[in-house]
Amino acid sequence: MCLSNVYKNDASADNLLYRNIADVRIDGTKIILTDLMGIRSEIEGSIEKVDLMENYIIVRDI
Repeated sequence: MCLSNVYKNDASADNLLYRNIADVRIDGTKIILTDLMGIRSEIEGSIEKVDLMENYIIVRDI
């Protein structure tokens, strides 16, 4: 199973937004994130980078 953490602007501990994200969907300018427990969160922004080897996602505000 591959779970990722989501960070704002860069992958530093101060910018951590969400942990253990299992599903990511895009709806216009919304990023819909679902974690391991099935809890959904929505944020406005765009995906800057997805690193599958290090298990992180970087998002930027719009």
